[in-house]
Amino acid sequence: MSDSKTPLGIDDVRHVAKLARLAISEDRLPQLQRELIAILGHIEQLQSIDTTGLEPMAHPLQLTNRLADDVPEAAMPVADLLRNAPATQGDFLVVPKVLGGESS
Repeated sequence: MSDSKTPLGIDDVRHVAKLARLAISEDRLPQLQRELIAILGHIEQLQSIDTTGLEPMAHPLQLTNRLADDVPEAAMPVADLLRNAPATQGDFLVVPKVLGGESS
């Protein structure tokens, strides 16, 4: 990839797409090049901010999770649980096979 002082080239965009395993058409490369340059410009702008003495935070607002006590309750009836299922068979959900063969 190009260094930080050299503009991002089309070959760099192809390389990033290959690393991300994306099939990008040649006519989209210039647009993606501009977008990546803009993103890298924003990152460079953020890196120029002096954060010395600032504590890392997960959220800009002071929030507290309001969690209810974990108290066991009676289970919901199976018929109610299955009412919105797209496909059922008896008391079970019908889902496509994940491994081996085609689903029936």
